[in-house]
Amino acid sequence: QLQLVESGGGLVQPGGSLTLSCTTSGFPLDYYAIGWFRQAPGKEREGVSGISNSDGSTYYADSVKGRFTISTDYAKNTVNLQMNSLKPEDTAVYYCAAARGSPNIEVLISLGNGLDYWGKGTLVTVSS
Repeated sequence: QLQLVESGGGLVQPGGSLTLSCTTSGFPLDYYAIGWFRQAPGKEREGVSGISNSDGSTYYADSVKGRFTISTDYAKNTVNLQMNSLKPEDTAVYYCAAARGSPNIEVLISLGNGLDYWGKGTLVTVSS
């Protein structure tokens, strides 16, 4: 069974940067598409970004496009989310999730269906 552990969350000022990491174990990372989701207090879960295991294609929600970058480090079995120019509205618990096979990454992340495994999340707070 795949296990996912998020790290890298914390408190950052508006305009600052953080890098979140999703470290996997149990199966080779290239068996899964990986996505990042977030949930702010009182709001629904939102798909933020994802990366395909078949062709490396990526997806970003409009709210983070141009500010966030997703990447895979196969040597470390880790998927990173580099977050720049952070805004208070980016405050949320961030979760990584994995889907077996090679699903369409845009459909997977934008709809949030078909994810097989989830991490427990890491809190990101953007505040002055």
